[in-house]
Amino acid sequence: MATDLKKSTSSGRENCLTSEEQQKKINEVRSLIGPVPDRLSQYCSNQTISRYLIARNWNVKKATKMLKDSLKWRLEYKPDEIRWDDIAHEAETGKIYKANYKDKQGRTVLVMRPRCQNTKSTKGQIRYLVYCMENAIFSLPEEQGQVVWLIDFHGFNMSHISFKVTRETAIVLQERYPERLGIAILYNAPKFFEPFWKLAKPFLEPKTANKVKFFYPEDPSSTKAMEELFDMELVETAFGGKGDAEFDINKYAERMKEDDKKISASLANVSNSDPVIPESYLETSEDKVVDESSSGNADMDDIDEAGEKLSIDTVDKHELSPNKSPGITIST
Repeated sequence: MATDLKKSTSSGRENCLTSEEQQKKINEVRSLIGPVPDRLSQYCSNQTISRYLIARNWNVKKATKMLKDSLKWRLEYKPDEIRWDDIAHEAETGKIYKANYKDKQGRTVLVMRPRCQNTKSTKGQIRYLVYCMENAIFSLPEEQGQVVWLIDFHGFNMSHISFKVTRETAIVLQERYPERLGIAILYNAPKFFEPFWKLAKPFLEPKTANKVKFFYPEDPSSTKAMEELFDMELVETAFGGKGDAEFDINKYAERMKEDDKKISASLANVSNSDPVIPESYLETSEDKVVDESSSGNADMDDIDEAGEKLSIDTVDKHELSPNKSPGITIST
């Protein structure tokens, strides 16, 4: 995780604040949070608090509420205690897996393949996503704090879309892992994905939506952007790379089990004896902040109703021609 707050990878108000002003706001949030159980102390570091402040445009009150909600969620959901055996059935097809390479900035890469969806349980799918995020973050080098999503749309069709899972994914990513996403690359998305994206985009915060990039194999600007981001000798052929490794569930399971051991060892000295949620994390009337930056500007439930109205039969199913829009910015 970056130790120099001036090197934040998100644009916005932090560019207008001096390091002293940023530190003052961090201290204000820490004071408002109050004492935390030992198992949560690592989630109240300067770097973590700064991510919540960035996500809420350095508004101390909103960032404090967001962080309190996340700490409460961690006490109840226990994401750092999810292990491979808990989610192995979700991982069997390789619908999400951690690549064996990082991008050129040292960010962990999560490869996603929607066509490989193998379960219908929203709860199970979100639990697996949380496991993947926790593992990806644990795998980051000290100087890096963000991950990359590399999404392969080969073989994709509308039956692979779950509007409920999409909604829950947006909530988890934005509310529980703010500023953890560096870039999400949607590679070779077909034309019939457009209506879904138009529905989903308003439910993302602008900062998150701006990190979503559409890349196409026949587009020179996409090829250039991929080469700037990755060592293409390592990247899978599905993304235009030269890597020849195919997903092997048995080998991958061994990798994840080894990671689980490392994560457990890192938590071994942390006290788990205080399961009680501190009163300071419980919402009061003063905590009820109207936050227009959270989850876009629309009612999150609308996506389910609107999504069901999409008719596959009325959508042109041929793939998009290469994106010729001016430039693909990859600065994150």
